[in-house]
Amino acid sequence: MYSRNINGEEYDFGVSGKLIRNVLVMYDRQTDTLWSQLLGEAVQGKLIGTKLEYLPSFQTTWEEWKSLHPDSLALKKGHYGEKDPYSSYYENNQGGVIGPQYIDDRLETKEFVLGVELDKVSVAFPFSQLSLEPVVNYEIGEDNILVVFNAESALGVAYNPVLDGQKLTFAVADGLTIKDNETGSLWDGINGLAIEGELAGKRLERIKSTSSFWFGWKDFHEDTLIFSAN
Repeated sequence: MYSRNINGEEYDFGVSGKLIRNVLVMYDRQTDTLWSQLLGEAVQGKLIGTKLEYLPSFQTTWEEWKSLHPDSLALKKGHYGEKDPYSSYYENNQGGVIGPQYIDDRLETKEFVLGVELDKVSVAFPFSQLSLEPVVNYEIGEDNILVVFNAESALGVAYNPVLDGQKLTFAVADGLTIKDNETGSLWDGINGLAIEGELAGKRLERIKSTSSFWFGWKDFHEDTLIFSAN
């Protein structure tokens, strides 16, 4: 999810009908610039090289979302009837419409991953591994990532676990409530808010992440690391 504001001006976006490495390409109606949905960056046109502001979001079930936001509005764009025409696509092992750009068999083609992109490194957290270890304290060089995952709704969230200069490590407390080992404070794993204890009221910073098929993620991040549960 991205902001539509660019340099103080609001832009309108649509679907171009094009793909780059099997990933949707958007266009803006003001300049007809083409934008990569996964990168959030203009790839062709007047605004090439411009990056959209990332807005934290996550993929989950409608039931889970309603429990978190009972007064939420929903965008309804029609339906497919009894059979979803895309169901066969999700059921087979085909790597997108035009096939994968790079062959990488470290994971199954359509394994779902939570992809996390940092300045110098990217990491894929497979859903199968997160189901085994729903709270992950991940460290790579000077970078730290906290991932919280709910297997029932396939909801994954990534945070920067460094707060006010202190690196925190976390474990499951109860369901989606997590606990930091340093102060014993309890946190809501979905919104990163400390709800009880010494750090109550503090909030962790979200890290840019996206839920994706493996073939889509690795086509844009050839050198991606892969998390494996202990």
